[in-house]
Amino acid sequence: MRVAALASVALPLTAAMAQTTETPPMPAAPPSNVELKAEEASVATILPPQPQWAYIRGGFGMGGVRIFDGATGKMRGEVDTSNRADMAIDPAGKYYYVADTIWTKADRGTRQDFIAVYDSTTLKLQTEIPIPGRIIIGGEKQNFIVNDDGKTAYAYNYNPASSVNMIDLEKRKFVQAIELPGCASLIPNPGIGFSALCSDGSMVTVDTMTGKPKITHTASFFSATGDPIFSNFTYDKTKKQVTFISYSGLVYQAMMGAAPAVGAPFSIQAAAGVRPGEAKPLDVNWLPGGRQLMALHRPSGHLYVLMHKGEYWSQNEAGEEIWDLDLATRKVVKRRPLKQPSSTIEVTQDATPLLFVSDKEGTTYVLDARTMEEKRKIEKTGPGLIITADVGTPATAPMAMPTPAKSNGMGN
Repeated sequence: MRVAALASVALPLTAAMAQTTETPPMPAAPPSNVELKAEEASVATILPPQPQWAYIRGGFGMGGVRIFDGATGKMRGEVDTSNRADMAIDPAGKYYYVADTIWTKADRGTRQDFIAVYDSTTLKLQTEIPIPGRIIIGGEKQNFIVNDDGKTAYAYNYNPASSVNMIDLEKRKFVQAIELPGCASLIPNPGIGFSALCSDGSMVTVDTMTGKPKITHTASFFSATGDPIFSNFTYDKTKKQVTFISYSGLVYQAMMGAAPAVGAPFSIQAAAGVRPGEAKPLDVNWLPGGRQLMALHRPSGHLYVLMHKGEYWSQNEAGEEIWDLDLATRKVVKRRPLKQPSSTIEVTQDATPLLFVSDKEGTTYVLDARTMEEKRKIEKTGPGLIITADVGTPATAPMAMPTPAKSNGMGN
């Protein structure tokens, strides 16, 4: 009876709750006189290459070259590349060139090697130029170069042996493959063709101005086994000059031409008032090292080198300091300790240059190249190769706004 009484009390309560529950209102119908417009696809555009922009590869296993504005730290865009690709910038700033390799079934099937041409303002693919092969390493400036006039590109190939593919960028076609046994690391040589470093310690020059390439060698000027030269050298297109550095810290400079002239080397350690480096084991000293270990500000002639304390053959070690070397006076004018060891460095080519220095975690530090003061830190840029464009004075124009593009009827 007590249970029945409770039930009789509960039933009216439940009914009362049901009666007081509010029903949510129905959404109002849109006015009949309002016209709903279809969404329009659009394509955003950016400025062509700017002097204070840095093009940073994602690093091993990560595709894409991200474009960062050093003045603001903002990301401006990304050039589509695989992690095996090499990228070069058109000297006129109109295009980005990417030497790449793909397979029809991801990592197998039919192999395709090509130069992809992207518009620099829309980052849209313009065309692909098939080539017979290329070396699959990625992230090396000297595997793929564009001559100063922007008309010809050279792509290093190791398929099936050492050679260089010559590409006509004006006609957008492959020209020829030039066999180059024992040589690699390509160097622009304006009005001639290109040059490269060889395992016998010489520099080879290939004259491509005639029908059949003419190949000549300099005398050996370094020891590839005793004190090798880093493949990450710098090229000054104004002076037609190349600067190399050896594992022990010897700095070489060569004037390019039909017969390149290599000057006597000098020690970067001696230029800093430090004991010169020696190519012998167990000798601890300040030594150059890193993946992309030096950068040249061409207008001032200052070379920025990543240096670390270690033994000889520690050339892969990240830099602990940046040494600012004045090439004209052969003096290290500034040394700057780094917060984090860094393997990659590059500098802009304008009147107020910025240094970009990346650590292994993929953080890039932007420094004033003259004072070495840190301006900003950009996280998650990627730890890969850095490229800057040599295009003169920074543009003052604002970023372009997206412009409507015609739809293809597929939502793209």
